[in-house]
Amino acid sequence: MDQMQKMQLRQSYRNLWHTDLFSTIVADPLYCCFSMLCGPCSSYMLRKRALYNDMSRYVCCAGYCPCSGSCGEKHCPELCLCTEVFCCFSNSVASTRFMLQDEFNLQTTACDNCIIGFMFCLQQVACICSLVACITGNDSIEDLANLLNRLADLVFCTVCACIQTQHKIELDKRDDKFGPQPPMAVPPVQQMSRLDQPIPATVGYAPQSQPAYAQYPPAPGYSSQGYPQQPYGYPPPGYPQAQAYPPPGYSK
Repeated sequence: MDQMQKMQLRQSYRNLWHTDLFSTIVADPLYCCFSMLCGPCSSYMLRKRALYNDMSRYVCCAGYCPCSGSCGEKHCPELCLCTEVFCCFSNSVASTRFMLQDEFNLQTTACDNCIIGFMFCLQQVACICSLVACITGNDSIEDLANLLNRLADLVFCTVCACIQTQHKIELDKRDDKFGPQPPMAVPPVQQMSRLDQPIPATVGYAPQSQPAYAQYPPAPGYSSQGYPQQPYGYPPPGYPQAQAYPPPGYSK
């Protein structure tokens, strides 16, 4: 029930990812290729960055799975994260995505949902064809199942690489790695976003018809990229609490 409420709440988020899935290959082609060739390594680094390099806050699958918190994460978080990204790769990518969405009230656009949904549907169809081929022993169905399996794997590797690149670009924005932005017109008044609002306020994200950066110079309490200096709505329940976050000594 708790997870269902979180999923319903994400549908009301109004902020936008800095880059949509279609544009990631153009925005950062090198990292997109790296994510395709070594997805688990990319997932490991992105999760660690999402935690501000504070592994004491690590929980398996970011607290979104039933096994979270019961895998000995406190004793050896690096090993647990390494095991997660290799053994539960899809969950590790999805968990990092949920973390960023909950932290910054990021919505997934209809186009991105279609891409991700097509990837999952193709995998399900390939699985069904494989089962039918095993039951019937029909060579034609088996050939079709093999073709669909290869196509599903290709689509999964491509879409997953774009998703991880989207996460990386969002973290670059959070960590002010884009550098100073050119001045714009007089910006609208910004409000802090809270997850308990029916419709969270836009934090650092302009409407779709305007540039991604809504304000420069930043308002008090905001970074130069438009993010609030203190994350809201994160971490999820179950994380150990720290007095200062990001931790002292964290370098961007």
